[in-house]
Amino acid sequence: METLNRTEAVSLTGLRKTFTTPRTKVEAVRGVDLSIQAGQIVALLGPNGAGKTTTVDMILGLTQPSSGSVEVLGLSPHRAVTSGRVSAVLQTGGLLRDMTVRETITVIATMHGQAGRVTQVMDRTGLTAIAKRRVGKCSGGEQQRIKFALALLPDPDVLILDEPTAGMDVMARRDFWENMRSEASSGRTIIFATHYLEEAQNFAERTVLMSHGRIVADGATEELRKLISGRTVSATLPTEQAISQAEAFDASVSIAERNGQRISFKCADSDRFAQTLLTDLGAWDLEISAPSLEDAFIQLTEDAQ
Repeated sequence: METLNRTEAVSLTGLRKTFTTPRTKVEAVRGVDLSIQAGQIVALLGPNGAGKTTTVDMILGLTQPSSGSVEVLGLSPHRAVTSGRVSAVLQTGGLLRDMTVRETITVIATMHGQAGRVTQVMDRTGLTAIAKRRVGKCSGGEQQRIKFALALLPDPDVLILDEPTAGMDVMARRDFWENMRSEASSGRTIIFATHYLEEAQNFAERTVLMSHGRIVADGATEELRKLISGRTVSATLPTEQAISQAEAFDASVSIAERNGQRISFKCADSDRFAQTLLTDLGAWDLEISAPSLEDAFIQLTEDAQ
């Protein structure tokens, strides 16, 4: 992954967060070290309870770490946020339903001293056409776009998004991510948490996978798929004997799925195995597929348990 000539936007060192109650102690984040460079689009993934939301809260200064340090653009989270250099679109926090879209954005822009950016931000987020609509009449996806517009008002260097496309239809999601690419190309850093694995695969140049409060994988999104061994080779075989011979090819081969004579095999050396299927065992309609990000997500989080 290219990191040359980039400024560090977020730095987490030995980050830990423990929540203590009279009866129990929960280690939500357990020793996270993470550096994110300016201009990257980074997906933060993990199953429920992985610690990603707590990590985001500490980056924003909403929660104080039990130990370790957080720096955002070389500043404390509080200073970075209050200076307008970091903004967030969170699932929590509501909008005033009786105000119009333009009124909502104008009020917040005035608070930031950015009244001159209202028209520009509304255009960039596709809200101009519904400027006079009351917020309470907006769809879930439109309200997400309003929150996104509010986050852009201070012209932040770092944008943090929590499930940013929740409630959006397919077209709105596509338009949103095209906008995100544009924001990142201008040098803005974007960190987003999502349950849509395809969003990480399609839009993040880097994915950080968390499980049980720790980072279990971190790298270029495409490279994460290579962290799990083997590929899937699917083919139709002529006889039961051919299927048995294929399964006995070597120790790495195993049947992953079967539908009649159509078999999907997991194997380490897909090229050599595919050649044997075609030339020696009379297979046809052969397909080779690499692991998906979802496959990597499942295996890496299971391995971390």
